[in-house]
Amino acid sequence: MSKKILVLHGPNLHLLGQREPNIYGTISLSEINKKMKAKAKKLGFELVAYQSNLEGEIIDKITKTKYDILIINPAGYTHTSIAIRDAIAAINQPSIEVHISNIYQREDFRKKSLIADVATGYIGGFGQNSYYLAIDAAAAILRPKNEKKN
Repeated sequence: MSKKILVLHGPNLHLLGQREPNIYGTISLSEINKKMKAKAKKLGFELVAYQSNLEGEIIDKITKTKYDILIINPAGYTHTSIAIRDAIAAINQPSIEVHISNIYQREDFRKKSLIADVATGYIGGFGQNSYYLAIDAAAAILRPKNEKKN
């Protein structure tokens, strides 16, 4: 049975491809999800992706879904949601925080992540490639030590 990667996309990410292309690029969320699924499958993992604009739905996915690792782009909730932070801390699963833009190069209010201290790692600032790099990181975390590739 393959290990499962859960990818959660936060608010407004359904607008990728239309929203501020100078920051977020022109690729749609469905295209990113398709590429992530193909990459995960090639690496031997199952990937399920979900997007919500609602904090409670994101928390339910974090705490009520079975998976081996979480990749999350909390979007605007990065800076505001103690509840999402607490859900990630409560699950005791590895997690990777992902951002398309580098939040530390943006407006001051975006430079504080409430998720960072409970995530296993952070990848941001590489556009859509941030997600694909997170798949590689997830694979490295999930592979038993004797199977890890150099």
